[in-house]
Amino acid sequence: MENLAKFDQDHIWHPFTQVGSHQPVVLKGAKGIYLHTDDGRKIIDAISSWWVNIHGHSNEVIAAALAKQAAELEHVIFAGFTHEPAIQLTKNLLSVLPPSQQKVFFSDNGSTAVEVAVKMALQFWYNQGTPRRKIIAIRGAYHGDTFGAMSVAERNIFSRPFNELLFETHFIDFPNSQNETEVINAFHALIDQHDVAAFIFEPIIQGAAGMRMYSPAVLDQLISSAQKAGVICIADEVFTGFYRTGKFFASDFLSNKPDIFCLSKGITGGALPLGVTTCTNRIFSAFHSDDIYKTFFHGHSFTANPLACAAANASFELLTAEVCVEQINRITAHQRSFVESMRSHPSLQDARSMGTIAAIELASGEKTSYANSLRKKIYSWFMNEGILLRPLGNVIYTVPAYITTEEELSFIHNKIREFLEKN
Repeated sequence: MENLAKFDQDHIWHPFTQVGSHQPVVLKGAKGIYLHTDDGRKIIDAISSWWVNIHGHSNEVIAAALAKQAAELEHVIFAGFTHEPAIQLTKNLLSVLPPSQQKVFFSDNGSTAVEVAVKMALQFWYNQGTPRRKIIAIRGAYHGDTFGAMSVAERNIFSRPFNELLFETHFIDFPNSQNETEVINAFHALIDQHDVAAFIFEPIIQGAAGMRMYSPAVLDQLISSAQKAGVICIADEVFTGFYRTGKFFASDFLSNKPDIFCLSKGITGGALPLGVTTCTNRIFSAFHSDDIYKTFFHGHSFTANPLACAAANASFELLTAEVCVEQINRITAHQRSFVESMRSHPSLQDARSMGTIAAIELASGEKTSYANSLRKKIYSWFMNEGILLRPLGNVIYTVPAYITTEEELSFIHNKIREFLEKN
């Protein structure tokens, strides 16, 4: 029998993986929250496979929607054509987004959703003959791996080889209880220069930076100041959307609503890649012209792929059902209870939760970052225990699928406690 792991190791280049050191686990399938390996093991997927798989693996409702759609229309060029799955998904999204969101642009993933948003904001000013090029972001930000998305993100281990090639972004400090006034003042100083095109942020939670959480009240003030100056506010809801924070969008915690939303990850329930960027009519109006040079020249071969849209519509039906909302509320309460029980643990620097997200930050004698040496130890220990956790350096987090039971979540939490006691 062919050694699949060996062939993979010899020929396949995996993401975020140090070349030459990985030992891939071969899967033969997955169901619910469990990954099934080819050697008969069951592994709990406690991170929803990079935060996308909100209803569990091999969901029968989404699978049926995909099968039906595949027999009708698998793909068509979206320039000049449209189809019911894209139209229905647009209706679904507009029904839960703030009323100001009126236009929907499709792409392929979270990074491209951000790329579209940045280009949209910059061309908005260009099309009006009043170009603005300055973009403000928050330190620690991660918005994706394409060049525009890297440019508006923290210069760190992810972007180091490309830093000299990225366009300039102006960063304000990450807000915390000690520096909120200083952050707001620094933001105002940048806004007062009258050449800021956009302000981009991960609302309330910076995911890849270590599940760092900050005050909605501060973000509300920043958005208010920006919008008074005409600055376009971009919410990167790629991670935080679709009830991850306990509300449909993290921006639902805010009084002042962003001008642009970036969506992906949970949008299809983890079945297929899809990115969406939505905006207000104010932004769209700068492109509404007979002048060809004001066209938004951006597109992807698989824009609004009917299969991906069908999966997203099926996921939306599951997500908005009463039973799913009840599951989300139960997970939210269970995660909060776990974090509260861990706050005084001597091995931890911090413990925090919001909605279905829980994170604990281990004290390690090193800087908290993705490169913290605890990362490999944590990952290996939990994999040996049958749990997929992919720590952000010394930050252990769980973002479970919404079908996860309290018993399964307790098992994960108890294993985290066991790790802290044994290590």
